[in-house]
Amino acid sequence: MEANRPDAPLPERMRPRDLGEFVGQQHLVGAGRMLRRVYDAGRLMSLVMWGPPGTGKTTLAKLLADIASARFVELSAVASGAKDLRDVFAAAEQEKRLYGVNTVLFIDEIHRYTKTQQDLLLPVVERGVVYLIGSTTENPRICLTRALLSRLQIFELRRLSAKDVQSALVRALGDEERGLGRYSINVEPEAMELLVHGSGGDLRKALQALEVSCFRAVSGSAVCTISADDVQEALQGVGAQFDESVFYDLLSAFGKSLRGSDSDAALYWFARLIDAGVDPAVAVRRLIVHASEDVGLASPQALLQAVAALQALQQVGLPEARIPIAQAIIFVCEAPKSNSVVLALARVEEALRKVPHAQVPSWLRDRHFARDGDALSQYMYPHDYPGHYVKQTYLPEELAKDTFYRPTNQGTEARIRPRKGAADTGEGQES
Repeated sequence: MEANRPDAPLPERMRPRDLGEFVGQQHLVGAGRMLRRVYDAGRLMSLVMWGPPGTGKTTLAKLLADIASARFVELSAVASGAKDLRDVFAAAEQEKRLYGVNTVLFIDEIHRYTKTQQDLLLPVVERGVVYLIGSTTENPRICLTRALLSRLQIFELRRLSAKDVQSALVRALGDEERGLGRYSINVEPEAMELLVHGSGGDLRKALQALEVSCFRAVSGSAVCTISADDVQEALQGVGAQFDESVFYDLLSAFGKSLRGSDSDAALYWFARLIDAGVDPAVAVRRLIVHASEDVGLASPQALLQAVAALQALQQVGLPEARIPIAQAIIFVCEAPKSNSVVLALARVEEALRKVPHAQVPSWLRDRHFARDGDALSQYMYPHDYPGHYVKQTYLPEELAKDTFYRPTNQGTEARIRPRKGAADTGEGQES
C-alpha cells in the first residue's frame, strides 16, 4: 500500500489505521454518533462526505471499507468516465458472486460528474453492487442530482480545529515507524503556531509543510531545528490551490459584514478574498449589489461609490485600486441602511402573481394606438399643476390601493414624501 512505502509523502504515511488515530469530526465519529456506530458494527452504507480539503474524507472512506473487509476502489471524477465506472461495476459483481466480497467505490470530487454519469450510479447503488462513498467540497444538495441524493446519506465534515491539527503534527513528529520520530527534530514554538494556523485546518497541507520544513532545516548537526522562516517558505509551496467551498463562505462573510455595518470585518474579508487569489471584481460586484440592497435611498451616494470602485479597478488595477475599493467598502458599511428597494420589488412581484394581466387604464394608453372610447382626455399632465404634481391613478384598477415602495426614516430616505399606506407601517415618516 502507498502508506507503507518509506518514500511515500508524510500525509500518506500518517494516514490513520483506525478511528483511534483519527483526529477531528467528533460530531460524526464520536461515541454514539452515526458513523461511529456504522464503523463499530462493521457495516457498509452508501454516503457522500462534504467538507473542505484535508479534513479526513478519504481516510474515513478507507477505514469504513477496511473494518467491513470490503474491496476499496478509488476513482477521481475529474479523470474517470462512463467506461471506468462500468469496469468497476463488472469487477464488483464478479467479486461478490465468486468470493462474497463487497466493493466500496470511493469517488473523489463526485460533484464533477455530469448528470449522465451520476445516473449510471443509480442502479448499482440501489442493487448493492457497490457501496458508494462520494467526496466533495461542494454542497451535495446543489451539485448532485435528486435521484442520486435519495440513495445517499449526507455527512458534513468540518474544518479541523487548531488543537486537532497540532495533535496530529505532534504525533507525526514522535512516530518512529511512519513519521519523523527517528530524527531529532526541534520545532520552535513560533514555527509550530505557523504550521497550525497557516494550514487553515487542512491536515494534509500541515503535514506536507512539516515535512518540507524538515528538509529545509536539515544541517550537519544532530538536532534539526525548524524555525518560523522554514515553515513560511514551506507553506508558500504547499497547497496552493483554493478551495471553492471556502470562496463562497468568504464572499458570504463579506456581504453580511457590509449589511451589518462592520467596516473592519468587511475590509478583512475583502483582503482574505484577494489574498486567496479571487478576482477583486467579484467582490466589488457584490459591493454594488449591497449598495442598493442594504443602503439604497437611505444614502444614494453608496451606489455611486461602489460603481466608482469598479471603474477604478478597471482603470488602474491592483494594488492601487485597493484604496478606492476600501473607501467604497467603508462608505457602504457606515451609511444608514434601508432595504426598501428590495421590499418594493418583492411586493411588485407578488402583485404580478396575483394580477398577471391587468389592463392599462384608458387615460395612460398610448394616444397613437388608442381605441375608440378610450378616455385619453382624463389624463392629467403633472407639469400643468402646482408643484408639478397632481394626484392621479397610475396603477391598474385591481392594484390601485397597493403600495409597493415604502420609504424608511433612515438617512436621506426620511426626506422622501410619505406614500399612501405609510402611516400604517410607520414607514416614510419624517424623523
